[in-house]
Amino acid sequence: MNTLAYRSNLRKLGILAVLALVAAAAYMLVDVNFANERLFQYSMRIRSPKLIAMLITAFAIGGASVVFQSIINNTIVTPCLLGMNSLYTLIHTSVVFFAGSGSILAVNTNLSFAVDLILMGIAATVIYGYLFRKTRYNILYVLLIGTVLTSFFSSVQSTMTRIMDPNEYDTLLSTLVASFSNINSEIIVFAVIVLAAVAIVLRKDLALLNVITLGRQQAINLGVDYDRCIRRLLIGVTLYIATATAMVGPISFLGLIIANLSRQLLQTFRHSQLILGSALFGMAVLVGGQLIVEHVFSYAIPVSVFITVGGGLYFLYLLLTRRKA
Repeated sequence: MNTLAYRSNLRKLGILAVLALVAAAAYMLVDVNFANERLFQYSMRIRSPKLIAMLITAFAIGGASVVFQSIINNTIVTPCLLGMNSLYTLIHTSVVFFAGSGSILAVNTNLSFAVDLILMGIAATVIYGYLFRKTRYNILYVLLIGTVLTSFFSSVQSTMTRIMDPNEYDTLLSTLVASFSNINSEIIVFAVIVLAAVAIVLRKDLALLNVITLGRQQAINLGVDYDRCIRRLLIGVTLYIATATAMVGPISFLGLIIANLSRQLLQTFRHSQLILGSALFGMAVLVGGQLIVEHVFSYAIPVSVFITVGGGLYFLYLLLTRRKA
């Protein structure tokens, strides 16, 4: 039965991969002028960085969400509870508030990405490394700290926007919403390096995820350094979310949607399959959503709005079905 289930999941993952490829091909080729070589090359040059950024974002958020849910042992939580989305908005608001929208920190995308990633990386290391030890490795306390910090960052950011110059606020708004319109290829390269480095460093901890989901005592009995492993994985999850957020902006409910869709489709405890399924779902959702945004709504509504609305409804569905169960 396990072999049959494994092969069935491989077929499902193959179908998801085909859907993601179809969505990617449609995004690259819809409304492209094939007759004019210059226009064709221009279209490819504009669309390629955006497509790559969407694929990277889906992989980062999808993988991080599955790992986070397994660590917390709850499938209706999302990594946005760690506070990185709120910290991102606070950083960008602070830059405009104190330095102005014309400052180099606000205008230079490479520098802005570096500042976002460094500050969020430091916050992740301090909060989910140091404080995890201080709370005697209590995962619920750490999650509570992330929730409190989310409210704190949001409150400070809201206060700044209330007293900010209206013209500066209008300029700020475009950076606080996830967007794939202006992606810098240099940022993509740096993001890939960061994500690959984190994955390599945590490869041994990731291999223990199947054991960790059995519970603390069972994992310790099987020889796993549970507290150390959980701390490292939490930092890795936060760095993945921080990298994706710094690259394109906050997408709150994407991880909740694609991680649970992957769990419902595959019905397995193999995290290699769950992470891959979540990433493929994310690619199909992001690329397909951006295709609709560009060619149906003419950029009037960002794709993050659809994901937030759909994610909220899906979250209510998960709550209701869990109660019935």
